Amino acid sequence: MQEIKKENSELINRIKPVVEKLIKENSLYQVKLKKDEMVKMLVDLFGKFSSEEFAAIKDNDLIKRIDSILVIEAVSGTLNDLTPEEIAIYDEAVEGK
Repeated sequence: MQEIKKENSELINRIKPVVEKLIKENSLYQVKLKKDEMVKMLVDLFGKFSSEEFAAIKDNDLIKRIDSILVIEAVSGTLNDLTPEEIAIYDEAVEGK
């Protein structure tokens, strides 16, 4: 059990600063994402790697991976936020392609 807590703290110590930096630099993330929820989700996701596998991920690669995940999280459900009029405009634009 102690080993699991240690692994989680290692994940959090590496993931949390990346999430904080990316959210701070991106206004879409600031509006759409909750930092603590994203950190928890990413810790759960990256927790599927062994500690050795996670440690082997270079910082730049980790930042790219986290950013890609945050983009998906931020834009998912965007169409749900549209008004009926905006959906009609979107549908017309898609059909016109």
